[in-house]
Amino acid sequence: MQIKKASISDISIIKKLAYSIWPICYKNIVSNEQIDFMLHLIYEETALQNQIEKGHQFIIAWDDETPIGFASYGIKSDAEKNIARLHKIYVEPDIALKGLGSAMLEYVCTQCKQLNATLLELNVNKYNPAINFYLKKGFTTLKEEVIDIGNGYVMDDYVMGLALDKMGKVD
Repeated sequence: MQIKKASISDISIIKKLAYSIWPICYKNIVSNEQIDFMLHLIYEETALQNQIEKGHQFIIAWDDETPIGFASYGIKSDAEKNIARLHKIYVEPDIALKGLGSAMLEYVCTQCKQLNATLLELNVNKYNPAINFYLKKGFTTLKEEVIDIGNGYVMDDYVMGLALDKMGKVD
């Protein structure tokens, strides 16, 4: 397995992974209609290109020539340069529980520390079993938030954080 930084030329790979992973990952959390709406909102080519142009760094995990997961991260804002955001981290479901999520998270943490971030934040749906993964990795719940994403849909999330300046390897 290899983890490589992605670029605009990799957008179609990221989109394909998202469209493969999301319906399985979120099937018991939100409706199929909301999954379709969010995939179109977040993972169409133009949306992904806009995210990259706004400073989101994507990475893709590869098993030989096969993409099997992706993540994106970046500095939260110019006003909060010490806070990094893990925007996305997804692994093909048949690969889950084999250490890929941990490897990608460790890669992101290392990169964020090199950007001088001291805190890594993320949003996770309150009903997503991935919460347990984040808690095991040392994240704590910072707050709850409900985000209106349009079309009558909301994201009902926890905002979680991990202190990067006090961590070594993500176990």
